[in-house]
Amino acid sequence: MQIPIFRGGGCMKKVKLGEICEIVTGSTPKSSNPNYWNGEYKWITPAEISDDDFIVFDTQRKITKLGIEETGLKSFPAGTVLLSSRAPIGKVAISGCEMYCNQGFKNFICSNKINNEYLYYFFKSRKNYLNILGRGATFKEISKSIVSDIEIFLPTYGIQRKQVKVLKKIDKLIYTRKEQLIEFEYLVKSRFNEMFGDFYTTLFPKYKIGEKFELSSGSTPSRDNKLYWDSGTINWVKTTEVINKEITETEEKITKFALENTSLKLFPVNTILIAMYGQGQTRGRSAILKVKSTSNQACGAIFPNKIDNPVFIWHQLMLRYSELRELGRGGNQPNLNGQLIKNFELIFPPLSLQNEFADFVAQVDKSQFACQIVIKLWRNSLKSSII
Repeated sequence: MQIPIFRGGGCMKKVKLGEICEIVTGSTPKSSNPNYWNGEYKWITPAEISDDDFIVFDTQRKITKLGIEETGLKSFPAGTVLLSSRAPIGKVAISGCEMYCNQGFKNFICSNKINNEYLYYFFKSRKNYLNILGRGATFKEISKSIVSDIEIFLPTYGIQRKQVKVLKKIDKLIYTRKEQLIEFEYLVKSRFNEMFGDFYTTLFPKYKIGEKFELSSGSTPSRDNKLYWDSGTINWVKTTEVINKEITETEEKITKFALENTSLKLFPVNTILIAMYGQGQTRGRSAILKVKSTSNQACGAIFPNKIDNPVFIWHQLMLRYSELRELGRGGNQPNLNGQLIKNFELIFPPLSLQNEFADFVAQVDKSQFACQIVIKLWRNSLKSSII
């Protein structure tokens, strides 16, 4: 599909958002006051907005008129562009009705000079830029003054509407491809169940991970020692990178000096990493190394052996993510540890069947990769379609 890019035909001018929008934010009524909550007025937080949201019509929590009055909250009308300004920065949606929000937003009530859907796509294509604008030590936030000064090239209103029409078509194509990626994941799960059955009823032998594999973990070299980090070339994995995907590159790298002078180990290719710590969905996730790498102490490492297929083992761990995650224990922040992972049982069919499943996964991966390339191209089209 060839994507037309609108440049405005010489009718564009550069303006600041504060000149064409009213920017409003919100706050949170005291949670300890029950008279403020379970009312009839919609109140939204950034956590409720997903990457695929376009128009939001409802909220998880509702507040009362008393909560509004005593907190000094101001509503914003339907059609307002919602932009999360902290934790995280850059989530965007459009309100489908009048509502209120917490302090995690900078919201844009558009004048008749800018189409709200055009502004929505502008923000959606500028997430990285918005994060660069963030300020703060504990967590980054973009202030009202910062977003007011963001400049945008503004074509005529008619051209904005034409551009939005094209952008919606691209969005729909991206959504369709995302649905295909989900179908590929279900395809792998179905194939596994067809070949090996349910873990609890299968006739294939079961062994504890520690009975079949050598395990290890990593560490974090001192951040104060520049010799450990500056100009590093050796991969170092954090749990935020252990997201049920192959790892071919890492965000941070350590030096050879760090590897030789700390307790770090260089894990071989096909090592399986398991996130042992972390809230949200992090704990229990896994990844497989396609490059040699070290890791921090929050990653458990399962070294490959010579008699089992690592791809088969990894997919089995991903399929049983919930069970693995539930093993976590320890105070306010439940964690996994090496012993828990060692004692976790998996099924071990003959190597020939493991290899057959891994070959099937490889074919699906090729289809997924092609799908992801198309999504990336269309996302780039979204970014380049709005200046």
